[in-house]
Amino acid sequence: MVAIPKLDYVRQRLTGDPARFLAWMRDNWHHSRRLRVLTYLVGIGLILLVLAWASLARNLPEADSLLEYETPLPTVVRGVDGEIVHSYARERRVQLQYVDFPQQMIEAFLSAEDKTFFSHGGVDFTGTLNAVVDYATKFGSDERAVGGSTITQQVAKNLLLGDEYSVTRKLKEMILAQRIEQVLTKQEILELYLNEIPLGRRSFGVQAAARAYFDKDVDDLELHETAFLAILPKAPERYGRSRYEDLAIERRNFVLDQMVANDFVNASEAAAAKRQPLGLVQQRSERSADAGYFLEEVRRQLIDEFGETSEDGSNSVYAGGLWVRTSLDVELQDAARDALRAQLLRYHGNRGYTGAIATLNPENGDLHGQLLSSNISINYEDWRVGVVTESGSSPKIGLTNGEDYDLSGAPSSIEVGDVVAVEESGSGYRIRGVPEVSGAFLAASPKTGRILAMQGGFDSRLGSFNRATQALRQPGSTIKPFVYAAALDHGMTPATMVPDQTFCVWQGANLGEKCFRNFGGGGGGEHTMRWGLEQSRNLMTIHIADDTGMKNVTETIKRLGVGDYEPYYSFALGAGDTTVAKMVNGYAALANWGRQHEGSVIDYVQDRHGKVIYRSDNRECVTCNMDEWDGQPMPRFEPGGRQVLDPRTAFQVVHMLQGVVTRGTAVRLRSLELPLFGKTGTTNGPTNAWFVGGTPEIIAGMYVGFDQPRNLGGWVQGGNTAAPIMKQFIEETRERWTADDFIAPPGIRMVKIDRRTGKRVFEGSPSNEPTASVIWEAFKPDTEPARSTRSDELAARRSEILELIRRAREGVRARSAQRAEEQPSDFIEDQGGIY
Repeated sequence: MVAIPKLDYVRQRLTGDPARFLAWMRDNWHHSRRLRVLTYLVGIGLILLVLAWASLARNLPEADSLLEYETPLPTVVRGVDGEIVHSYARERRVQLQYVDFPQQMIEAFLSAEDKTFFSHGGVDFTGTLNAVVDYATKFGSDERAVGGSTITQQVAKNLLLGDEYSVTRKLKEMILAQRIEQVLTKQEILELYLNEIPLGRRSFGVQAAARAYFDKDVDDLELHETAFLAILPKAPERYGRSRYEDLAIERRNFVLDQMVANDFVNASEAAAAKRQPLGLVQQRSERSADAGYFLEEVRRQLIDEFGETSEDGSNSVYAGGLWVRTSLDVELQDAARDALRAQLLRYHGNRGYTGAIATLNPENGDLHGQLLSSNISINYEDWRVGVVTESGSSPKIGLTNGEDYDLSGAPSSIEVGDVVAVEESGSGYRIRGVPEVSGAFLAASPKTGRILAMQGGFDSRLGSFNRATQALRQPGSTIKPFVYAAALDHGMTPATMVPDQTFCVWQGANLGEKCFRNFGGGGGGEHTMRWGLEQSRNLMTIHIADDTGMKNVTETIKRLGVGDYEPYYSFALGAGDTTVAKMVNGYAALANWGRQHEGSVIDYVQDRHGKVIYRSDNRECVTCNMDEWDGQPMPRFEPGGRQVLDPRTAFQVVHMLQGVVTRGTAVRLRSLELPLFGKTGTTNGPTNAWFVGGTPEIIAGMYVGFDQPRNLGGWVQGGNTAAPIMKQFIEETRERWTADDFIAPPGIRMVKIDRRTGKRVFEGSPSNEPTASVIWEAFKPDTEPARSTRSDELAARRSEILELIRRAREGVRARSAQRAEEQPSDFIEDQGGIY
């Protein structure tokens, strides 16, 4: 009886010389009963296999679906100038067309993965038989058998089936591969493959991998780099690591040899490529503008509109390949970030370390790995974020590179697991204190509502809470312009005389009588509305609110989108909660003749094919696309936004607020020599310091305060803590600010008045000088004041002198004592400036 050949012999005959194997079968068929039994069993197995094949084929995905398949692509974000500023991606993906792939790239992958690709019908049966034998020999072991998959089979696996390791999946893969070959061309299959193949470092496709491993585009790769990418499908997470460098080089050189064998390159080219090191670059984060708070707001809005993943729709943020044009102005954003940080650091002063940024639990494993996965970092000068790995007398700091270093300057209170900011010092690091105080800054265009810059704290990498849009803060005296706007709408003028005197209101039996007062006390006499706003007089504001009616005041505040408050007097002084974004949008309406646009960070969104699928400005221009001019006036868009305030009232308020910069609480901004308007604000405590204002082109708002409100210190005021942020912001972007003044709307009459008495004058020249006695004032028709007399001027001057004497007599001691008293519940403002 003839012995049955061993498996190795059978494999050799099947794959090496099938004709000789068949001859051997004929010679031994009648002499070997065992051979006949085995052959019958194989035949039965093949029949069962065919039946299984038919069963599996019934429920497979349709290969036709690949005709409409779209690669999951990240969303690309552009700034106001059209430059790319960020992308939202959980995987690195870039889609190329077949013609974009270098021929050498195609040849390298064919040599490594499927040299008969252009000749087989989807399945390489010789390679499959090898895989079957290899599977049988390794059955029961932990080793994974050789795949034996063609490129078409890999497309079927990656796009339609998944990576399950089983015989069933392999059979399905073979069926689908043959179907794919019937609906797609070889070039289309290769295009899908080279765009979708996972190649490690979160990269899918060769272009993304070229960027991840070499920081190059595929067109710029050298031969040895192209060959390296071709080895990655076998073990993408192994060959890219430094500890497997020898294995990677060995496999790369094998691919080069295969390219020579296939006549794709000559031997000398391959030899030169083999002498090259791998040359892999370190993994690096995606390039992005330093605008984390802004970009997170964009991401949030996109997810609300289109969904997050492919399961949410074809235009999802992380798979839809959207192109998003935003209003982000990178130059203004950098200036906003720097200006806010500078003021937070000035306030922080020499306080040093103020506590851990976060705390990691040592019991949860390696602290270095926890730090890396936490995504906590900082982008300020050369500061870094580390985790304390040893405390006590010789503390150590661990960084994301897995190394520990000596830590100096650390207080005894630090503990293992504390995440802190550090700066390189000698051979180690020294601890740095991130300011505990925080704040926000937002700049927008009043003509469109487009948000140009947004900084919601010291650094978005330390936490995603956006204080510009999410922090509810009390605005203090920055609310007063809206109180004055309500008064102007109800019969008052900028020259109306208002008492600067004690105002008390009965609050009921439980609360008793409440009396309001000015910051630092004082008061007396009557003054113009303008003076009351410039000097931020609380008592005058309360009298104005009372004469106007608090219901009218709160309705005006609500109409401008600042807040929805009950008609209580304290809200006229800024006791209600609001956000920086709402305050900026309210002031933007003042600067834009009372027309308010919805604040926006997204201009428009295009899908992967370039079709606009979202616009923030939905105005239509029906005649803009005419084939020929019809002789009529040029078509124009209808005005955007909504009218929330009388244009004349809005201009009157802006005109008065320019006096806040000229001679009022924001006088430190006067040296910028710009047509600025604005208002400072300081809330009770003080717990918040504000400034909101700008020019006809840019409105900005900012505050400084602790996240859990507490006293900032008696010296803190909006004028000395928030206004410097605005000043630095403008100084760093000076070329962006023009000297064009605010234009009065129709119906405004500019009249010369005496600034102190509010009376109309006919002599003298109006001036913008801080101490000018004659100024231009804005009035609605038929509301101009009467002409002043000499006796009026003398009386006003006498009152002014008496007021100055009275204030001087109060003395520094009385003022200090009053500031030390417990503050009332109403909100207060600095009244410094020049009268």
